[in-house]
Amino acid sequence: MPSENLTQVNEFILMGVSDHPELQIPLFFVFLIIYGLTMAGNLGIITLTSVDSQLQTPMYFFLRHLAIINLGDSTVTAPNMLVNFLVSKKTISYCGCVAQLGGFLVFIVGEIFMLATMAYNRYVAICNPLLYMVVVSPRICIRLVSLTYLYSLTTALTVSSCVFSMSYCSSNVIDHFYCDNVPLLALSCSDTYIPETAVFTFSGTNLFFSMIIVLTSYFNIVLAILRIHSSEGRRKAFSTCASHMMAVTVFYGTLLFMYLQPRTNHSLDTDKMASVFYTLVIPMLNPLIHSLRNKDVKDALKRFLKNTWQAFKLM
Repeated sequence: MPSENLTQVNEFILMGVSDHPELQIPLFFVFLIIYGLTMAGNLGIITLTSVDSQLQTPMYFFLRHLAIINLGDSTVTAPNMLVNFLVSKKTISYCGCVAQLGGFLVFIVGEIFMLATMAYNRYVAICNPLLYMVVVSPRICIRLVSLTYLYSLTTALTVSSCVFSMSYCSSNVIDHFYCDNVPLLALSCSDTYIPETAVFTFSGTNLFFSMIIVLTSYFNIVLAILRIHSSEGRRKAFSTCASHMMAVTVFYGTLLFMYLQPRTNHSLDTDKMASVFYTLVIPMLNPLIHSLRNKDVKDALKRFLKNTWQAFKLM
């Protein structure tokens, strides 16, 4: 194509979740409620695990960082998405698109490995309880979380650099509600082999290794629980990791639904629905799962509300 016919893109148009005008306002309120619950739930988990003395354990340390990741994941996409429901010109600048893709990759990769870290923590707590405070010491917890963030940032910088090293010209319409790598690469007017390979390699490797950690951890946990003779002991052992198992099942179930479906059924509409789960629904569900299924969190919430009320009365 002659160079004079190419126009370098400096902004993108996001098509959004739906292109039906009559659905824009109803969808705005639906996703506003979801985002509001996500903010409230994750901020609540962060607050409780930070201020309550009885939640200063490795499990709740990792849960706090999962809540931070969930909060970041939804905030990267939801505000811009909500604004686009109300405006006719649904644009995002080139730099804004770069930042949004990078932020999304940081938090989605962070969630994958934070869930794997939490699974390993449960494995040590149940299968090696006598070594728990040595194997999962505060220093090791900080190192695991730091490595998770560092690797997530490295992955985001590498993949987003590959995606935006391509030339974007002529068409700037993204059939999505945020800047994702697959619809972006579909718009490129240059060879996409290298960025597509990078996206596939990082996605497959991250998913494979995190699932190996999760499956191995829970396989050993189940074996350890089955070796407990009393039914009450088995119930207590299972209840300590039930909430995390639910969170893992919901998250990886969505990933497997997206990546294991036949290519003939694959579409950008499916990607959008899966992305709604990644960025909004799962971050909203995680605090509910961990609070409704967790007595320690519920007790901490009661103490926090009681202390807040007493402090309010003394004012």
